[in-house]
Amino acid sequence: MHSPTDAPAGTWRQLLSGRYLGTATVLAGGVALYATNVYLTTSLLPTAIDDIGGQQYYAWTATVFLIASVISSMLVTNVLAARGPRGAYLIGLAIFALGTVVCAVSPTMELLLVGRTIQGSGGGLLAGLGYAVINAALPRHLWTRGAALVSAMWGVGTFAGPAIGGVFAQFGAWRWAFGVLVVATIAVAALVPSALPAHEPGSTTSSPVPVLSLALLTAAALLVSVAGILSNLAVTAAMVLVAVLLLIAFVAADRRSRHGVLPPSTFNASSLKWVYLTIVVLAVASTVETFIPLFGQRLAGLAPLAAGFLGAALALGWTLGEIPSASATSPRIVRRIVVSGPILVAIGLGIMAAFLTEHAGAGAMVAWVIGLLVAGVGIGIAWPHLAVGAMTAVTDPGEGARASAAINTVQLIANAFGAALAGVLVNIGEPSTLRSAQLLLLTFASIAIIGIAVAARALPRTPDKIDSPEIVHDAR
Repeated sequence: MHSPTDAPAGTWRQLLSGRYLGTATVLAGGVALYATNVYLTTSLLPTAIDDIGGQQYYAWTATVFLIASVISSMLVTNVLAARGPRGAYLIGLAIFALGTVVCAVSPTMELLLVGRTIQGSGGGLLAGLGYAVINAALPRHLWTRGAALVSAMWGVGTFAGPAIGGVFAQFGAWRWAFGVLVVATIAVAALVPSALPAHEPGSTTSSPVPVLSLALLTAAALLVSVAGILSNLAVTAAMVLVAVLLLIAFVAADRRSRHGVLPPSTFNASSLKWVYLTIVVLAVASTVETFIPLFGQRLAGLAPLAAGFLGAALALGWTLGEIPSASATSPRIVRRIVVSGPILVAIGLGIMAAFLTEHAGAGAMVAWVIGLLVAGVGIGIAWPHLAVGAMTAVTDPGEGARASAAINTVQLIANAFGAALAGVLVNIGEPSTLRSAQLLLLTFASIAIIGIAVAARALPRTPDKIDSPEIVHDAR
């Protein structure tokens, strides 16, 4: 998100004190709930399945959450138009809290999946509202600071999620971790009435929801998820093939739609489609972190807390890579950075795969952390430049905002498919956790290698297309 260039710069003190403190807390809190929930669930899931069973549905906990997030993220504008910032936030927080309660009391994995779906529906709204409401709730000179604060919540979630989930899982009280989320959600909701403006009819216009495109995407992701729990390899392969055909149908439908998921420039001669495909490669690779805590507990005997932080190593690398990379301005250097992204991802995942072993010791664990950090850095260094590349790839200035907004949607879609594909690969390797981990890491490293050629076409070689990259929010 960009603030106007002619706006005076606001300060952190203005944002985080006085009249805007409550607003900043709500905007940041909604995204923090979403981000913390992602890593909290990942860290406590191995303990949860030991309690309620359903390991075959392990990947589904991420897939159904992300699919629901994708769908609800497409409804942010409509909910804002109907209810305004205050009402939209209360709806999102209420749905998220309901789903979290269902997760906390679930006696079976099937009911936990229902809770995760409800959570995703609320979480997708909260993640989208965190940025969509900034211009209505804050003065223009604080927009940039507000966007930076909201984006920083992903870093908060990277550490808070594994810490909360890991501690409660370690004491066998994984359900109470969801209880903490419920309390935090209620606390944020209590601030909403005084922190956000009420509904002003006509202040926001709704847009048609691309029902056919979303239906095709959802069906494809669910097919891959179902394929992941089947023992018959031929049926699994057939379902994955059908899912690929549905993806092709989605592209065809979205191309014909006036109000599709992707902006029209995606389907012309611009480089936008290559930008999005590079984002897809990196986002898919990032979903390996869903299974890292499981591998840490099963292969290295880590306690839930340590396994949770191991799972966050990739996200930490992402943050460490993103911050210094964003200062690069030379088009030639930026292009090299973007191409280096999938290279580092492939190297990092390859390092971890090379040191996988049963009863892994301290040396292997160090190699795992290094591999995950390298892979995360690969994603992080490319991300801000891909975001800018999406906006500069379109010829119609009015389409720039839509191209930027679609980054979040593309990433959520890729995360959903990545999580589903990860589940397929892990289940193919069962009952050997070692074989599952090797299959997952090497396959995703191969996808990253293919992504090198895609990344090479994402940004133009001519220097006039990229002026000054700015960090655009990520939706990890």
